Amino acid sequence: MDIQREDNGSKGRFTTAKGDSEMTYVRVGETTVIFDHTFVPDQYRGEGIAGKLVAAGVEWARSENLKVIPQCSFARAAFERKPEYRDVLKE
Repeated sequence: MDIQREDNGSKGRFTTAKGDSEMTYVRVGETTVIFDHTFVPDQYRGEGIAGKLVAAGVEWARSENLKVIPQCSFARAAFERKPEYRDVLKE
């Protein structure tokens, strides 16, 4: 699945190639980002798309040395289920 990142300064999003699913984020200062919203249309739910969007966000955070506050319920649950994401979790 092709996931792209769009960045508009203090805000951005990860989207699928069609742009119909997304995870949005907001930068907070130089080193922190909030994953604030995840959306997948009903017809694509259950295909693991939201999880792939969060995973892409985590990889990006690692590459930029950012810490993540998973504010949206899906991202928060993903961080709880996946201990391998804890290295980027803002404590």
